[in-house]
Amino acid sequence: MTSVATNTKTTKSCCGPECCDGEAKTVEHKAAAPAPPSPERMVDEVREKYGRIAAEGGGCCGPNSCGGSAEIPVSLGIGYRQEELAALPEGANLGLGCGAPIAALALQPGESVLDLGSGAGIDVLLAARAVGENGRAIGVDMTPEMLKKARANAAKVGAFNVEFREGRLEQLPVASGTIDAVTSNCVINLVPDKSRVFAEIARTLRPGGRLVISDIVLDGALPEKIERDVYAYVGCISGAAQREAYFGWLKAAGLSEIEILKDVDYLATIREVAPAEAEAILARTETKWEDVVGRVRSITFRARKGA
Repeated sequence: MTSVATNTKTTKSCCGPECCDGEAKTVEHKAAAPAPPSPERMVDEVREKYGRIAAEGGGCCGPNSCGGSAEIPVSLGIGYRQEELAALPEGANLGLGCGAPIAALALQPGESVLDLGSGAGIDVLLAARAVGENGRAIGVDMTPEMLKKARANAAKVGAFNVEFREGRLEQLPVASGTIDAVTSNCVINLVPDKSRVFAEIARTLRPGGRLVISDIVLDGALPEKIERDVYAYVGCISGAAQREAYFGWLKAAGLSEIEILKDVDYLATIREVAPAEAEAILARTETKWEDVVGRVRSITFRARKGA
């Protein structure tokens, strides 16, 4: 097999291996698509990528890639309120979500809430305000850099009813039956074994406990090159599951009363607010817009564990 090397000037995009460096690179174009990465390699890629985001800023192939200044307008656009964002310390909002699930959780004072993939702490800190000093908000994340950033953000605002724990979502470091409400924002799609995540959610919830989650699902298959693209996975696209399978795992875990609160075209949103990022994904994977339009959905839903 032969390959042709070409010199290209990279744009400022976190959607590829030359993320954010702005330097000329030598890129090899090969005829065959790469083999699908293993699940554990994908986990390593996600950890490395989000560690870099925590340290340097930027988003995951979305509106705020590479340290832009779009966190506030994007967050408002996906459902956060201005007063919520104003109460957060600088650096808590990295613009990585695809929804605003905390408001729909309807948290009450004294409750315990768990955030899966808590990042820099935006939803944990909002939840902590809602549950008050007699409640508690726990964030779980597998990226040490994010945990360090989240703990610093909590200290900035004196949020002493919060805790950030290191762990994988497939094996949550949380005792069974101790949580009133679970949330997650655009993270479960990044986990290879999503069925295990939902089983863990059900395990940690008290009987009758609830969840509100924002995530990415698929309505239809994606082109093979996007499916095999590591950086599309890290950017919340090709790691997503088909809608039917996703909610099948949810139900199999014993979670029911499912209600869809939001369902929008995720790629269309990115294309509108960050066209360069959307075009970078399409160009790199040689994909036409009509082959993906409407298939990648940003959803927010609620469900409940049986009493």
